[in-house]
Amino acid sequence: MQAEADEENASRQALSYSSVVVDPLDTVASVSVGKMIRDGYGGPDTCHALYCALPRAEFTGMSILLTGHEDAYPPGVVTVDIDSPGMLGFY
Repeated sequence: MQAEADEENASRQALSYSSVVVDPLDTVASVSVGKMIRDGYGGPDTCHALYCALPRAEFTGMSILLTGHEDAYPPGVVTVDIDSPGMLGFY
């Protein structure tokens, strides 16, 4: 959502990667994300990612957020800087 709002066709590029998963927001998730936004945790994009990174009953895996804004997430959320060495195949 945020990528496409910022730049036309950016979402198409992001979704072309096979490892990118976009979790849809059902009713319960929408309410939770809305509360996060209201409580000042960030905008819809940040709060959607934050919600998806938190432990949930319906998801037993470990979410890792690939982001250019690691400081936007609270401690305990696993983030990886998109510009870190190795992300583009460089070590």
